[in-house]
Amino acid sequence: MTNPTPFVPSVHARAIATWITIFPLVALGMTLLAPISVDWHPVLRALLLTVIVVPLAVYLIVPRILGVYVRSVLRRRAAAGTVPAA
Repeated sequence: MTNPTPFVPSVHARAIATWITIFPLVALGMTLLAPISVDWHPVLRALLLTVIVVPLAVYLIVPRILGVYVRSVLRRRAAAGTVPAA
């Protein structure tokens, strides 16, 4: 019995998932930080925003979005009879 090659999302799917995650997080972060960071240097504001947004995106949100995407692709392929359901 051979193990099927795991489905890896394309670079385009990963880029879209990353953008779908990053844009709302940055928009929300900028909105929430604005009242307390008005007088801050822009680099300090960017630093704080990225310290919050990047780990959230990389470790929590993007993997979940890609997991949903992979499951939906595998379900569609299984329904079409091209690969067994995972």
